[in-house]
Amino acid sequence: MRKILLYADNGCDLDKDVLEKYGVRSFYMPTMIKGKTYFDRLNINPSEFYRLLEEQGVTPTTSQVNIASMQTEFEAVMRDSDSEIIYIAFSADLSGTYQAACIARDMVDPERITVIDSRSASVGQGLIVLRAGQAVAAGKTKEEVIAEINDSVRRMQHVFIVGNFEMLKRGGRVNSAVAMIGDLLNIKLILHIEDGKILPLDKAHGLKKAKKHLLDIIEKRAYDFKNQTIGISYAKDLDGAMEIKQLMEERFGADDFVISEIGALIGSHVGAGTYAVFFLAK
Repeated sequence: MRKILLYADNGCDLDKDVLEKYGVRSFYMPTMIKGKTYFDRLNINPSEFYRLLEEQGVTPTTSQVNIASMQTEFEAVMRDSDSEIIYIAFSADLSGTYQAACIARDMVDPERITVIDSRSASVGQGLIVLRAGQAVAAGKTKEEVIAEINDSVRRMQHVFIVGNFEMLKRGGRVNSAVAMIGDLLNIKLILHIEDGKILPLDKAHGLKKAKKHLLDIIEKRAYDFKNQTIGISYAKDLDGAMEIKQLMEERFGADDFVISEIGALIGSHVGAGTYAVFFLAK
């Protein structure tokens, strides 16, 4: 059986040490700020990014991984080993990176390279990557690993409160009507990802009520809290993320969490004050 090499990208918002635990390699979608190019957790960490956001006139932009860099990476693996690659990509509805990877795969070796659209973002994508890493570490076959990935893709839920709707609208992730509601005084919109797309789900007056609505939604959708890993991502407010963790422990008995800060790529579109929870559906 050939060795399996797992690839992810910085859309998963996992720290390098977490990825390295399972030997996961990464592609990096760049963030551009004032003419300088940044790569999550390589030359800018989340706290540095949110400090930059506070500066006047800072409007970050992002782009996909280019095809040439993926082609070069794939060719090096194919040339230097007999390994097979599985790349779990950031949602195809949120970036062109998945499609770029498919083109690079077809140019190099479509038999030994598998590219999967996670239809997820942030730690939702991260949880899929971690499950795949555990499957590879357990010695499962390529087909078995892919089956576990596809199961997580099908069941992964994203429910989140966005900190800055103007940034989300500017990046084309929500329409102007949704952003206008979100910008109203003390109105918090709760969104989710469905079939890879960001869609509105609920709204509440104030953050406290929004967090309660968030947990109500999770309770209706989640499956077996005590036997799954719950993901929480946050932007610039660890205390707020830990409050959500505590509420889930008390209300649902959940006890296994992955908590990570949203990096520059996704933070460029949601802003500070965002909280997201990721879990498997029933």
